[in-house]
Amino acid sequence: MTLPDTLPTDFDAPSLLQLARDVLDTEAEAIRQLAPRLGQSFVDACRLLLACHGRVVVLGMGKSGHIGSKIAATLASTGTPAFFVHPGEASHGDLGMITAQDVVLAMSNSGETSEILLILPIIRRLGVGLIAITGAPDSTLAAEADVHLDASVAREACPLGLAPTASTTATLALGDALAVALLQTRGFSREDFSRSHPGGKLGRRLLLHVGDVMVKGERMPTVSQDASVTQALLEITAKGLGMTAVVDAEGRAVGIFTDGDLRRVLEKTEQIRTLPITDVMTRGGVRIQSTVLAAEAAQLMQHSRINALLVEDADGRLVGALNMHTLLAAGVI
Repeated sequence: MTLPDTLPTDFDAPSLLQLARDVLDTEAEAIRQLAPRLGQSFVDACRLLLACHGRVVVLGMGKSGHIGSKIAATLASTGTPAFFVHPGEASHGDLGMITAQDVVLAMSNSGETSEILLILPIIRRLGVGLIAITGAPDSTLAAEADVHLDASVAREACPLGLAPTASTTATLALGDALAVALLQTRGFSREDFSRSHPGGKLGRRLLLHVGDVMVKGERMPTVSQDASVTQALLEITAKGLGMTAVVDAEGRAVGIFTDGDLRRVLEKTEQIRTLPITDVMTRGGVRIQSTVLAAEAAQLMQHSRINALLVEDADGRLVGALNMHTLLAAGVI
């Protein structure tokens, strides 16, 4: 798609950029103002959520509802079972989703959202804990809640002061603060996180190990330490990894020969075909075990500034090899 040739007569790029910067500054300030207000109420909210034997039921209307949906998803993915319920639907049957074992997290900037206030008596009758996030500490919802978290902002980022902008950003940040505090307190680990994210790139980074993605068996490039450079080059070309392991009679790696090694040798001499591979290989080479996360292999290669790794088992036996392309194809990077 090409940019339009004609623009409104009042189109002013510098003014647009300044407005955008003002929006970001306003929303950043709204978040900064939350920190000093955190106190016992935040601790009480965490205690109530940690003691919950059911699930966290998140309520919110309009823009608060969109933010609430995201907060519920963040809680659920970090060890606190949660789901979002639309307050309008709740009064038409969805209240049956809330049980006495749950905790309700209700958010409303005004604290007077009619759809939430309508179902408050039923929530209280169930005896569930109620946490409210509002921008109005003196509101009805704040007064009815067991715990109130103040997410008020000095002003919205919207020039009209109407569209929820800074207020929704502050609420989202406060929800993230709750989720992370609970995650840390529960001792939620990388392994726990991976079980909640089996799909997509994130899941692959957390679930795949080197042994899952490495090249092995007949596809793994290897030559004996008695081989010549010519034989090594044929093996590199045949296997397509840009490298070959050099192994001893017992199949243990004694070194690695890569495209980079070849370039360095050619800088010194062009008469390389009959050279023994042991004269030009990189002795040892960087190794990794097959049980390590594939994402850690990528970090190791980046840190060591190399493009290939030899993979060993716990006894030091060569079991595979991988390079950046292998990780890329597996969706790890």
